[in-house]
Amino acid sequence: MLMYLETREMLASNPLLTTLFTIDRTWKKQGKLAHMRNETQLVKRLISRKYDLVINLADQWRSALVTKLTGAPVRIGFNFPKRKGKLWQYCHTDLVDVSNHNTLHTVEQNLSILTPLEINPQVNQVTMSYSTDDRSKIEQLLIGSNVTGNFVVVQPTSRWFFKCWTDEKMAETITALRAEGVSVILTSGPAENELKMVERILSLCPEEQVFSFAGKLTLRQLAALIDRAALFIGVDSVPMHMAAALKTPLVALFGPSKRVFWSPWQAVGTVIWAGDFCELPDPDAIDTHTSERYLDAIPVQPVIDAARELLP
Repeated sequence: MLMYLETREMLASNPLLTTLFTIDRTWKKQGKLAHMRNETQLVKRLISRKYDLVINLADQWRSALVTKLTGAPVRIGFNFPKRKGKLWQYCHTDLVDVSNHNTLHTVEQNLSILTPLEINPQVNQVTMSYSTDDRSKIEQLLIGSNVTGNFVVVQPTSRWFFKCWTDEKMAETITALRAEGVSVILTSGPAENELKMVERILSLCPEEQVFSFAGKLTLRQLAALIDRAALFIGVDSVPMHMAAALKTPLVALFGPSKRVFWSPWQAVGTVIWAGDFCELPDPDAIDTHTSERYLDAIPVQPVIDAARELLP
């Protein structure tokens, strides 16, 4: 698998993968010579593997050129409308039609690339793997924090704040969960604005049995935590998809994203869409840097009710 370095953690423990190649976005900051050297070394490593087949799921020129440079005799990509030029065709031996992709989930879109191989996938379950060390780390954290009994993982943050709910409503939901007698663990990424959001939510919640692991976990450790949880509540973000893959019961708060593409795949639980409570903008028209929180239209009670139904 070839991926960006920051997503490596998502696949590092997958037992079906033998080799992970990564592209570091910081290469560009190291100067042109260093950048070129790193890119060249990557391509040389790929060529040395003498692959028989390369599947390119991306729509980027870099991925197409790397696909070609591997020298693999079979190179399959998607026939994206924006990539109609001869160079895109030259980089691939087979291009798969995408005319029906607007009606398919991302998982189904990606599986469709197997068409030229006449493979009809019998398995469409997504997975999230983590190591025994990740599990041990989480057990130690739970014991050290004195987390007892069932607990709920709450991920209130996203990389983009337009996907977030109000701090007050999230705190009200957590307070209701505590009234049910379950512990609550808040998680987030390490970004300063995410940590500040978690701090504010905590300030509005009961102190007893409400914990913050925000910014403290790797992605695989977060997976181990979610896997141990009785319930996951979160916004449209990576942890939401992890919960779906791990089959942890979830309540997902969804806003102006493309639901057909990005709803949690085969999730156990409930997806609450802000569009049921207000008119949402076109996902393609959103300024990702806006301070608008489109999930604000979602009332608290449906979230609490959904959580109560899913709790054991």
